[in-house]
Amino acid sequence: MGITIGYWYLGAAIIAEVIGTLALKASDGFHHTISSAICVIGYATAFYFLSLVLKTVPVGIAYAIWAGMGIVLIALISAIFYKELPDLAAIAGMSLILCGVVIINVFSKTTGH
Repeated sequence: MGITIGYWYLGAAIIAEVIGTLALKASDGFHHTISSAICVIGYATAFYFLSLVLKTVPVGIAYAIWAGMGIVLIALISAIFYKELPDLAAIAGMSLILCGVVIINVFSKTTGH
């Protein structure tokens, strides 16, 4: 498995984690069966793909990208669907997270690409 496929798996892990987290919100404390099942399946899928990523991408780099992108995507989607608008400090913090992900991908020699 090459480094490129590792990043495709990372994308899949991020999407699955975002789906799992959105379903967690919708499950209302695991009181809604379908949302709860989607949550569990989403997280299981995310960890499965993350395990594949770690075959080619260093764990620190993979986790930083996975967590950072998950945070930003969840914040964006929850702002749209749940009207949970981040304040200026939260937007600034997430902007710094995005900058960190870009710096890792563009400048780090540890990423392998």
